[in-house]
Amino acid sequence: MKKKTLEELREELRKKDLEIVKLLNERARISVEVGRIKDTVGREVYDPAQEGRVYEQVKKVNRGPLTDYALKNIFREILSSSRALQKKLTVVYLGPEASFSHLAALSHFGKCAELVPAVSIPDVFRTVEGEKADCGVVPVENSSEGSVKQTLDRLIATPLTVRAEIFQRISHCLLSPGEDQSAVRRVYSHPQALAQCQGWLRANLPGCSLMEMPSTAAAARRVLEEKRDAAIGSALAAEVYGLNVLAQGIEDEPLNTTRFLVVGRGKNAATGMDKTSIVFGTPHVPGALHNALEPLARANINMLRIESYPLRDRMWEYLFFVDLAGHDEVEKIVGCIEEMEKRTTFTRILGSYPRGNGQ
Repeated sequence: MKKKTLEELREELRKKDLEIVKLLNERARISVEVGRIKDTVGREVYDPAQEGRVYEQVKKVNRGPLTDYALKNIFREILSSSRALQKKLTVVYLGPEASFSHLAALSHFGKCAELVPAVSIPDVFRTVEGEKADCGVVPVENSSEGSVKQTLDRLIATPLTVRAEIFQRISHCLLSPGEDQSAVRRVYSHPQALAQCQGWLRANLPGCSLMEMPSTAAAARRVLEEKRDAAIGSALAAEVYGLNVLAQGIEDEPLNTTRFLVVGRGKNAATGMDKTSIVFGTPHVPGALHNALEPLARANINMLRIESYPLRDRMWEYLFFVDLAGHDEVEKIVGCIEEMEKRTTFTRILGSYPRGNGQ
């Protein structure tokens, strides 16, 4: 069989592109109708459960050569565009621009959402609670540095629910306006980023002063004018702030990942691959924690995570954050939580949501 020329192949690509544009617009018209129905019946535009089903469906039919990861990236922007046709979402994240929270928000909501930075985690919660944004994106735990206490603080009292989770691979770069790594004298970043790169810093910049900043993006902005200063941040930060990347992948743990939560109003439908987050308190008596968790073990419900959290106004007393496999509408989970409520000082469901790509 005769091989096709470059021009022949390009003509085939052109025809496929035209077909794709036609299909995308047909899909968009259907999406607009979906939006009208949602508005009529009072349904939210943002539906993580349905979007999760779309990603799973695409994954099941994929036969390559595109990877599942590549297809998900493509469909994320298709869904983002479709959502914007129904209503443009406003999403607030821990800023400034080019922070890892910004990257997480982009990876989940796509480029058609309006992404707005906030100066602190409490400000993210306050903005959504005040209905000045539809959703918020906050870090909750890192695979090497542990939980983010400010997020746990706010989850205890907020009326918002957890709508989704995002697992964001954290790859740190050394950024500077200068081009000579050996000339660097000060390194700025968020305390967690400095901690995540401490081995590399000791080996490669042993004489440098380490300066803490509110975020990695704030560090990138801080070093703009001094060639002997450097920041630890994302490759996106280098692009946004016009810095040179002196070194890439400088984190000590190659699988360094941060889990983010999407908080907002409303409730998700079950997908069959869900996670439920709860928080509860126990009386200060022997065996209280075992007694509280016993219904989960009896019902064979998988506990994916548990973390104790000290109460600030009561010495040696704790709350417990727990992630369960399953949705809070599933009968056996409903029964377990009802039983836990009888055995604890209080139990609160933070949200049920589709499992992220890290679980």
